[in-house]
Amino acid sequence: MMKRGVILVAMLCGVLAAVPALGLTATAKNGDVRVAGTCTGASASKLKLSAENGRVEVEFEVDQNRNGVRWNVVLRRNGKLVTRTSALTKAPSGSFTARKLVANGSGPDLIKATATRPGETCTAKAAFSA
Repeated sequence: MMKRGVILVAMLCGVLAAVPALGLTATAKNGDVRVAGTCTGASASKLKLSAENGRVEVEFEVDQNRNGVRWNVVLRRNGKLVTRTSALTKAPSGSFTARKLVANGSGPDLIKATATRPGETCTAKAAFSA
């Protein structure tokens, strides 16, 4: 009987350890979706999607902890380009947030955000259904 309990605990620990690797999204208040992105350098990124008057509000934040750095930002919805712009990190935190309202499709929308600067790329993606 003791072995069965140990096996169940080990299985539960394995499942819980795998959850971050699955890239699961977190739902915040009012159905918002928030995900942590990945960066190839020391920066951090995150993506927030929320319903806004029948559209999807996209907020992509990159925190580099250094002011005055220009990043090129690309937002895509279901693989199609939504916007291409540049952003500058600003005080006090050395970060920027790119915001855009995009059309809400009939099914789930896959939003992918990418920011690049020389030597580093940050990405985040999440699905959203309103």
